[in-house]
Amino acid sequence: MDKRITLVTGASQGIGRAACLALAKAGHHVIGLARSKKALEALDDEIRAAGGSMTLIPFDLKDAAAYEPLGQAINEKFGRLDGLLGNAGLLGHIGPLQAGGERQFNETIDVNLSANWRLIRVMDPLLRRSEAPRAVFVTSGVVPRPRAFWGPYQASKAGLEALVYAWADENEQTALRVNLFDPGATRTQMRADAMPGEDPMTLPSAEAVAAHIVPLLEATEARTKARIDVRELL
Repeated sequence: MDKRITLVTGASQGIGRAACLALAKAGHHVIGLARSKKALEALDDEIRAAGGSMTLIPFDLKDAAAYEPLGQAINEKFGRLDGLLGNAGLLGHIGPLQAGGERQFNETIDVNLSANWRLIRVMDPLLRRSEAPRAVFVTSGVVPRPRAFWGPYQASKAGLEALVYAWADENEQTALRVNLFDPGATRTQMRADAMPGEDPMTLPSAEAVAAHIVPLLEATEARTKARIDVRELL
């Protein structure tokens, strides 16, 4: 395939869905991962109607045993991976730390942190087969500006940033460029769940934010170990 092949997690809604559409429009072949097969099929229809191409894969990021088969399937079909967008995120429990349950805490860490480590582990060999591999991970403003009641979520995102910085450093002498993207407050369902009293129309759309992710996954992106804050771009 002569298109750039880019994998996106959390592809069925919000920023992930908008990024898939924008990447396809920019000429990428998108591999979309999400739990909802129905939502992925609707996205696939929209991308193909616009002349783009997509591979949809219903996938649960909490299923640790599913990553190796995923990597094998991508290898067998494409032989490489050019881009990785670690977008999927779980808000988890918002409230006092002692009030949250262990299951909620573990799920938040698993989806926001551990799943990205699993992706790195499995996709790294495929990315190394690309002439210009790029990886971007979606983080949050609660890392530099921590706040009360967001403990599990901001702990998972702080861990993600540390993980990504390590991977970027390890690949300083390779063609792989690894960066972080902070979307800021965006008009998504996750934001509405976190801030139920907020007027969503005061926030930028997922489409406006996702447009700034696409250049980070192009072969022309030269930065690595950068933390891009979309508020500086909008």
